[in-house]
Amino acid sequence: MRVAIVMAAAVFAPVLLGACSDKAEERARADAHAAGFVPPSLITRVDFGGAQQRRFANLDRDGNGILSGAEMPRTRSQLMRLDRNGDDKITSSEFAEGTIARFDAMDLNHDGTLTSDERVDARRE
Repeated sequence: MRVAIVMAAAVFAPVLLGACSDKAEERARADAHAAGFVPPSLITRVDFGGAQQRRFANLDRDGNGILSGAEMPRTRSQLMRLDRNGDDKITSSEFAEGTIARFDAMDLNHDGTLTSDERVDARRE
């Protein structure tokens, strides 16, 4: 009988503790959201570029390396500003150059990293 109780405790304790931990984390996130708290973040130029490459790949549904109007996330997407040659298509190079230029514009102190404060300041402009 003792062995069965010890075995049950060993099996279910991590599950129960994990559930408590998940609930506590969920509650903390909800409290922070309600208070309007956004944790500070930092992203490097390299990481930003990689994230934008993944974004381009997700948007490019047919995989041809070009974003057409049908692949835009919404009608009259602001992404069309990246179309430098005016052909109503965005190539991967236009996308990369445009998004990195946006990063550089937001990087106010030009240190190659973008803080959450710099992103907030850039949105105000």
